[in-house]
Amino acid sequence: MMKISYTLFFKALSNDTRLRIIDLLRKGPRNATEIGKALDIEQSMVSHNLACLINCGFVIAKQNGKNKVCSLNKETVLPLLEIIDSHVEQYGKNLEGCKVLKDVRKTIK
Repeated sequence: MMKISYTLFFKALSNDTRLRIIDLLRKGPRNATEIGKALDIEQSMVSHNLACLINCGFVIAKQNGKNKVCSLNKETVLPLLEIIDSHVEQYGKNLEGCKVLKDVRKTIK
């Protein structure tokens, strides 16, 4: 059971659009329209990926009038991102030089 959950967790984070949304939300809460404009992404793609992030608990959405304002889950996701930042700072060159990940590097924009 844990293997499936871990695989799904990292699969959710491996999508470029979702990663860009998460990175933008690190700077502060935004609604879907603001996210789309900031990242130059179609509204349907923003909504589709936000739905995944919200459903999986990465993003919290709160109604504010007619808009849903989205922010990162401060309890779990922000601390995790800080740990990842620390890891990448220490092992970034190893990640970039990893021969097993060479095909992945080619697909990164």
